[in-house]
Amino acid sequence: MLTIGGLVFLLICVFGSYLASGGSLEPLIEAMPFELWTIGGAAMGTFAMANSMHDVKHTMGGFGKIMKGASFHKADYVELLSLLYFFSRLASTKGTMALEPHIEKPAESAAFQKFPKILGNHHASTIICDYLRMVGMNADDPNQIEDVMARELKKTLHEEMHPAHALQNIADALPALGIVAAVLGVVKTMSHINEPPAVLGEMIGGALVGTFLGVLLAYGMVGPCAARLKGVVEEEAKFYEVIRAVIVAHLHGNAPQVSVEAGHKMVPNSHMPSFQELEEAVQSVQIA
Repeated sequence: MLTIGGLVFLLICVFGSYLASGGSLEPLIEAMPFELWTIGGAAMGTFAMANSMHDVKHTMGGFGKIMKGASFHKADYVELLSLLYFFSRLASTKGTMALEPHIEKPAESAAFQKFPKILGNHHASTIICDYLRMVGMNADDPNQIEDVMARELKKTLHEEMHPAHALQNIADALPALGIVAAVLGVVKTMSHINEPPAVLGEMIGGALVGTFLGVLLAYGMVGPCAARLKGVVEEEAKFYEVIRAVIVAHLHGNAPQVSVEAGHKMVPNSHMPSFQELEEAVQSVQIA
């Protein structure tokens, strides 16, 4: 919602100041459809040339994140830490083999069923199950596990960042594409050089609309959207870093409470529960 509000405020300031200074919207309205056709069409063409179909679909899906923001909030981190506390305590008290019923068939696990949002997040549930399974296979070197998890999370973050990079590339290209549209307008104007000054002035004004739109779209719309998407992806990546922190701390032989606290410190400050809130949540976990 803040993104839409910022966009509306931007448009009000840009066009409001133009009208307040005595400008007329008529030349903008007349030229804008053709200039947008040139600039927008060229931008979409270059975007399609530079990306695979998977990347195109991935980028289109990124607009939902721009509007809604990060998927994980305070309650989600509390649930994740509560689930990881249960697994850490179970492994510490009954051994790693006690985890097998939960990690082999998570959809049937009473632990995962208690936290349906984590179960529904394929990436999160897969990471938890995969690395707890590795622990059960005696791959219990915490440094090795941490290195493997870090590389996987880095790979995932790189892939999730691609839509933001793609949008930023479009933003970088839009001013130049606006100049292309403006140059075409100048070419059109020069072919009518014998027209009266009033007609030439109108045509030149229409050509300059291309430069205006290219810069406005780049720095006022697409660029901020790319930055917003990048921030959302980076914030969501912290959710998976919490999983890594807890599992690695558990492998180092820490108590379940200490392992969970290691993950607690990885939670973004805006969503971090207090120590008391987390303590009450993990102690209240009752799983049959």
